[in-house]
Amino acid sequence: MTEVRPARRRRTAGSTSATQRSVYPSWFYLPAGVLYLVFFAVPTFASFWFSLTRWTLFDTEFIGLDNFVQFFAEPQLSQGFVNTLIYGFVTSAAKVVLGLALAVLLTSQLVGRGYLRSVVFFPVLVSTIGVGITFKALLDPFDGVVNTMLATFGIEGPGWFTDPDQALLTIAAVDVWKGLGIATLIYIAGIVAIPQEYYEAARVDGAGRWQQFRSITLPLVQPATATVIILSLIGGLRSFDLIWATTGGGPGFTSDVIGSVIYKQYQAGFYGLSTAGNVILFLVVTAIMVPVSLLLNRKEVDR
Repeated sequence: MTEVRPARRRRTAGSTSATQRSVYPSWFYLPAGVLYLVFFAVPTFASFWFSLTRWTLFDTEFIGLDNFVQFFAEPQLSQGFVNTLIYGFVTSAAKVVLGLALAVLLTSQLVGRGYLRSVVFFPVLVSTIGVGITFKALLDPFDGVVNTMLATFGIEGPGWFTDPDQALLTIAAVDVWKGLGIATLIYIAGIVAIPQEYYEAARVDGAGRWQQFRSITLPLVQPATATVIILSLIGGLRSFDLIWATTGGGPGFTSDVIGSVIYKQYQAGFYGLSTAGNVILFLVVTAIMVPVSLLLNRKEVDR
């Protein structure tokens, strides 16, 4: 009996210290949890409530779903919803295709590839507002550098930001130019992580560059593709600053997205309507990104 008691005492002390070790790190979650609660959870639930009201800084009146009905009833508001979807999917698809193409080029035996990587990534470091103002000057239909150069060759330049049929796609092209560096960097990291033995074995079997890309590179950069799609799509659906700096949603409402519509409603004093727009944007991004994320992650696991 005298030999069992010390062992039992040692096991008890060991289990107590293990419990303390397992509980102690959980306290580090507390600051992040408080910040998440204060800056995300509470404002999100408050937005859902205020979207059902007609409110000012001094008064609140519950009106139910009237804000949402009005949002989709007015043509300029529903047009902003459609433009948001077009803008988000166009910019995301372009960044995936061009980012992968540039990453393949910049991981090859290319002279000056280090310098070219810096050039591709440089637009990411520039302020979005600065990019918008710069391209607005460059693409001015009358005094812009681009149309002036086209005129020297006898080509009449289009109204990049003033033509209702081209404004949204022109902004999307500028957005792709600015954000392409991030997509390229993610793809470069994915390609560099692929073991070179796979390519060597493929070359021994007589596979060409296209076959290597299709059979090795494309499947093994699937995690990078998922990351680029998710980041680009979220950024495109939530876009506002570049659109506001270039066209302000114009001409008319042809390049308005939900973000610019929300801002205009706030400016006009329709706080409840703009809050409903915020809720709609939140629900749209969630409804699109949750299934997309699940689909991409399932494909990654299957591979």
